[in-house]
Amino acid sequence: MGHPLRVDPIAAQALPALEVRRDSQDPRVLLVRLDDPDRRNVMSATMTGSWVALVETLRGLSERPGGEHEVRAVVLTGAGSAFSSGAELSWLAHGTGAGAPVEELRARMAGYYDDWLSLRAVGLPVVAAVNGAAVGAGLGLALACDVRLVGVCARLSVPFTALGMHPGMGTTHTLVAAAGPAVARELLLTGRVVDADEAVRLGLATSVHPDDELVEAALATARTVASRAPVATRLLLRGLADGGHRDLPGALRWEALAQAVTLATDDLTEGLVAAGERRAPRFTGR
Repeated sequence: MGHPLRVDPIAAQALPALEVRRDSQDPRVLLVRLDDPDRRNVMSATMTGSWVALVETLRGLSERPGGEHEVRAVVLTGAGSAFSSGAELSWLAHGTGAGAPVEELRARMAGYYDDWLSLRAVGLPVVAAVNGAAVGAGLGLALACDVRLVGVCARLSVPFTALGMHPGMGTTHTLVAAAGPAVARELLLTGRVVDADEAVRLGLATSVHPDDELVEAALATARTVASRAPVATRLLLRGLADGGHRDLPGALRWEALAQAVTLATDDLTEGLVAAGERRAPRFTGR
């Protein structure tokens, strides 16, 4: 008898409004594309449901490092001319207005944030390839990624107050962490649009690329990340969470523990041997 057919749990899913595929050069890198270009990749209820399902699948795979369907890094981008135009305005408006039940609205918004920011809890590094507009919650999603590259046509803004609402999707934290409090205040108060070059100057992104080369540049970055030791990478993400440690003593305490954990792995031995032999290491996550 032949071996049973092994089906990739990611490829087997039906995920409306998302395109998900593995990188042809390194299948440990996953390309996720927000896929509702006619509506500028609005973060609709349909797309949110697909996102939650994808994250749950990734969570299961991340618990088995070195497995057949392992994922070590994710690239996130948008289809068409936008990264994401943010939350669906009709969904935002539902049940709002004078006298609306604030506690119910609070629970609805908190659940929306939790759904979209859930990828941060999986422990996988995420590279955002910001093509076109990233607006409101769409920019919040990009800011929640670990690395951000922008295309020449990228346009970033957080125009929450222009809609009569307080900023959301964690932007009062992530924007400060990326660009500092002075820039964050100005962008959140004015909602003005930032182009690609200014985004790099302000620290919102690390580099600008021609639009037709942006995704490949992000994939190349993700391949490099995926080639590094998985245990060390996961601990690094944890150490950098929420803007990193508040002070040097806290950083040193964490690093002493995290380095000790990695020093006890097989990957540490492989890394040292590979360096001595002047070859690329083959990390297994053990």
